[in-house]
Amino acid sequence: MTRKDNQSPSIQVLARAFSLLDELAAHQDPVPLKELSERTGLHPSTAHRILNDLAVGRFVDRPEAGSYRLGMRLLELGNLVKARLDVRDAALGPMRELHKLTHQPVNLSVRQGDEIVYIERTYSERSGMQVVRAVGGRAPLHLTSVGKLFLAWDDPQRVRAYATRTGLAGHTRNSLTDLPSLERELVRVRRETLARDDEELELGVRCMAAGIFDDQGKLVAGLSISSPADRIEEAWVDRVKATAAQISASLGFRGPTPSP
Repeated sequence: MTRKDNQSPSIQVLARAFSLLDELAAHQDPVPLKELSERTGLHPSTAHRILNDLAVGRFVDRPEAGSYRLGMRLLELGNLVKARLDVRDAALGPMRELHKLTHQPVNLSVRQGDEIVYIERTYSERSGMQVVRAVGGRAPLHLTSVGKLFLAWDDPQRVRAYATRTGLAGHTRNSLTDLPSLERELVRVRRETLARDDEELELGVRCMAAGIFDDQGKLVAGLSISSPADRIEEAWVDRVKATAAQISASLGFRGPTPSP
């Protein structure tokens, strides 16, 4: 008998255990043994034996005789994995791919207080841009595409408080410096799930950004493309959104972009 043959029973047991866990994950309420057996195609005695072993390890619970649900051990392990997830690490590969497609700088930014902070950037000299916002650089929320995402997903009262606090100071003639204009812009951002900077931070530079969400549906970062104002392409919109969605999925987010 080969080594592979020796491993087959163990692999088979694991496959059966995974199928049971997947079935339990599809239900919020405890699932009877009979139903689990039917849905997984396992003999009731086989399913019962595997579930008992999983219960010993706290991977499943038995809230009542004959029914099962996912156990707390999975939550403990999931939290360990989540603690290791880093938005920068998750974003770097997709950012490079997006840069290859657009040949323009791709930025990853997070919110800190009333500003966004650039935490990663992918670019090349061929882009012909001299954007001064380096990694670690900061910019006001209302003047940037990513900043508008965070404002759009914030509570309206908090947006008004931000406007009062900052005075909505502008940097260029295109900057949104009054609250009604900003609020109208945020309505559009929420509708399109995409934010834009139309030379509002720097003349000659336009940006578009999509949000990155964690496993709880919380907006944790923004992905943006910076481009010379006369080179930005609407065809990039879908690519920016798809790349942001890819990064969100790697952070555990499932489903469509959540509403604010």
